Amino acid sequence: MRCTFSVLTQDSPGVLMRISSLIYRRNFNIASLSVSQTATPGISRFTIMIDGDEWAFEQVSKQLGKLVEVISVENLNKSGKFVERWLSLIKVSATMETRPHVLQIADVFRCRVVDMGSDALTLEVTGDEGKVAACIEALRVYGILEIAGSGSVALGRAGFRNNGNGLNNLKGGNGDEEAYKIKYLLASVREGSESFLASQG
Repeated sequence: MRCTFSVLTQDSPGVLMRISSLIYRRNFNIASLSVSQTATPGISRFTIMIDGDEWAFEQVSKQLGKLVEVISVENLNKSGKFVERWLSLIKVSATMETRPHVLQIADVFRCRVVDMGSDALTLEVTGDEGKVAACIEALRVYGILEIAGSGSVALGRAGFRNNGNGLNNLKGGNGDEEAYKIKYLLASVREGSESFLASQG
């Protein structure tokens, strides 16, 4: 069984090592780990996919929450529906004879050709884990030379105001980040309005 966590942290040196070490010391297997900046300066989002059971997931959530740099921990599987994407770059052998077949497979899986040589193509494929795996298997017969992948990135679905999932009802990790975003947005609008009125006065 797998579970996906979305973890908001302060953007400070060593936080990646502390998170991975915490999970490793408790003998939980990390199936995927991705980290990136959020829309709020100084805050990073970790997407962590872990193999285990319900007990393991509860332990991971509690232990991550104790880290000083961690702002919030959200179990996306427990919170409800979420959007997940994987990205892979696949370098596949493509001679003049096989290239049309490789490009046909790329079209079926909606891959982008990001590099082309005389005897190979590099394709970019995005989607859920199953789609990426199926694309790799379809291309394997032509000879895959190299693969690089990002792992899972995920966000809870946005929802709509009339079903209780609007900005006023955001909680946990998403709520923390949205609170920062709304604060900066309102400050920017107010500053812009004051500048406009001053120029008119």
